[in-house]
Amino acid sequence: MGRALTLNKDFRAEVFFQVLLHVVLFLFFSFDKNQPRIQTYQVVFFLNYAIGALLINYVLLPRFFYRKKYLLFFLFLILIVSGIILAEEFVLERIYFPDTRGKHFPGIIFSLLDVMPMIIILAGFKFAWDASKKQQELETLNAMIKESELQYLKSQINPHFLFNNLNNLYSYAIENSPKTPSIILELSAVLRYMLYDCKENFVPLTKEIEHLRNFTRLSELQIENRGKVEFWANTSGSGYQIAPLILNVFVENAFKHSTASQSENISIAIDIEVTSTGLLQFQCLNSFRPQTNTDDLSKGIGLENVKKRLQLIYPNAHTLSIQETDSLYSVNLTLALKEGSI
Repeated sequence: MGRALTLNKDFRAEVFFQVLLHVVLFLFFSFDKNQPRIQTYQVVFFLNYAIGALLINYVLLPRFFYRKKYLLFFLFLILIVSGIILAEEFVLERIYFPDTRGKHFPGIIFSLLDVMPMIIILAGFKFAWDASKKQQELETLNAMIKESELQYLKSQINPHFLFNNLNNLYSYAIENSPKTPSIILELSAVLRYMLYDCKENFVPLTKEIEHLRNFTRLSELQIENRGKVEFWANTSGSGYQIAPLILNVFVENAFKHSTASQSENISIAIDIEVTSTGLLQFQCLNSFRPQTNTDDLSKGIGLENVKKRLQLIYPNAHTLSIQETDSLYSVNLTLALKEGSI
């Protein structure tokens, strides 16, 4: 129903555009300061051009030119232009100007110079109209593809996170750990944010940071007394927005990277700062032991996911640097934030 209404609206707009174009061109075509009144022959001659342009615009262009049947298009174009010239020189001029212009044929070159400017204008405007409409359709399609890809990438985050933390919860429950209730509460808060609070394309930065704190505390339970986790954020008074769950992946990756390679002396440091110009500076450092097999962790689905999201949401508005030394894995992200609040 909506598409039909859109098509009907586009059709009405095109009809209005074509009528207006034909009226304007006819006024130019028929203007004569020595004879201000519109003559019958002027209407008939212009109709000859208009009928030819109508065939080109609504038969030749869609059936041949747009389908890349260029040879047939130009063959029929020659036939239509020839028909316009023959109708004008051998019919109309002999009816309206039997004693002057109708007595002789001025030649094909002169006739083409007389006919083609009007045909080019009428057909050219139709071609430009179609090209503009195609461009709008392409932009709409690209926007839909981009939105679909973003929704797909975003939907991958929740199951990925849930899978990892349910495994942790299961191991604590098996051991009857007193920390199990705390884990459940933290997990509930994090999932509530993921499922309900971050459905929009952008969320308040303060909410995202609060979620990241909860997420960090939940992940920190995995480490217990095997190391230290530092979380520092300076976003006081921030009125900016950010795409949800962008930073989340880097923090999750840091915990996986460290806990998979080390049994002790784990070190994770998360630093977030927003400048006065709305530039987010995020740094996440984590220790690891390179002799362990952590290659898959640093190249997992979560990291590739967030890289694609950054390219789609923040094109030319972010810089991401990931470096790895003998014992340190670092992520530095600079992001131009969106202003406003939800």
